[in-house]
Amino acid sequence: MLKSKDSPNSLDQRNATRLRVIEHIRTRGSISRTDIASALETSPATVTAATADLIAAGLIKEIEGETSSKSAKRGRPRVLLQLDGRSHLVAGLKVARHVISVLLVDFEGNEVTSHIHKLQEVQMTPVGFVATVRLALEEACRKIDGSIEQLAGVSIGIAGLVDANRNFVHWSSSITERNVDFNRLFAEGLPCPTFVENDANLVAKAEQLFGQGKGLKNFLVVTIEHGVGLGIVLDGKLYRGERGCGAEFGHAKVQLDGALCQCGQRGCLEAYVGDYALLREMTVTGHSSEMANVSGIHVQANAGDQRATSVLARAGQMFGLGVSNLINLFDPECIILSGAQMSMEHLCSDDVMNRIKNGVVNVDTPLPEIKIHHWGDLMWSKGAAAYGIEQVSILKVKELAANAS
Repeated sequence: MLKSKDSPNSLDQRNATRLRVIEHIRTRGSISRTDIASALETSPATVTAATADLIAAGLIKEIEGETSSKSAKRGRPRVLLQLDGRSHLVAGLKVARHVISVLLVDFEGNEVTSHIHKLQEVQMTPVGFVATVRLALEEACRKIDGSIEQLAGVSIGIAGLVDANRNFVHWSSSITERNVDFNRLFAEGLPCPTFVENDANLVAKAEQLFGQGKGLKNFLVVTIEHGVGLGIVLDGKLYRGERGCGAEFGHAKVQLDGALCQCGQRGCLEAYVGDYALLREMTVTGHSSEMANVSGIHVQANAGDQRATSVLARAGQMFGLGVSNLINLFDPECIILSGAQMSMEHLCSDDVMNRIKNGVVNVDTPLPEIKIHHWGDLMWSKGAAAYGIEQVSILKVKELAANAS
């Protein structure tokens, strides 16, 4: 277990090249050495040396592609490279309020199995959190007659303020304590490298690789469930901030001394838009016994309940204010709304769109497209698994140099 997380910037030139090659292969699926060299703007000899090392390490493999000359009846088959899916098993986890969703994938990102572990409590101590994660992993591995010792890496997505580079959680609604360094706890409780990351960042990673952010260089992902999160992709790269706390959209202040947020401060956006905030507002009027989730508020509003209508309208207006600020700050290609709320019409109504439009700096160009992408916790886990593959790749590339020295 590493004391702190390695990053591409910490690698020497040779290892950095190996990592760039393996990441490009992962992005493309299958590609020739010549095309890799062209895309990475490096020499064919450099790519050949890097791929030889990666093949020897069992991380990538050669496959036969199309013939090199389509016009000829017989052409020499092209040799393509792709990740060797059988080389490593990686786990991605999404920790929600009531469940942990586990996704086991091979090194190519193909699903091997999935599992839902029900939580007994909403908040856990740091030690209890690691023990629960281990239990969920053991249950998932048993589905394939395996064990957690077979895992090459585990990536965990949680809501909160997370410094992913240090496996350090400043605050999370899932953890009873603040400022927790999980490196030692992971080393003691789990048998393989483990990485923790803000769940909204993992959704952004998933959208970039598999979803509606594919092919975009600059986009934002706003996650809406118990709280409100933000994933930022700038110039094709995930932006976290210096302390890992640079994308806390849910804790942007929208009202001075406003509603109490679960983070302990007042006036945060999620204190008006998050699931708990909407249900809290309905509780004030005695509606709590009639609904267990936000969908129940929509049912009430559609039935003519004026209180439910008012709660949803205020959430939409606060959300519109926040989104207009995001557009002014980042000017993204698009904004993707993703999360557990199956009913998001209150966040995309004409009134909300007008609030966004009126709050954006006036230029004669259309607003960024706002897309809605509903996907469950297993898709969030897919983003975690993708991040896990990325981190395992870094570790394995570093091992190449260690074994050679």
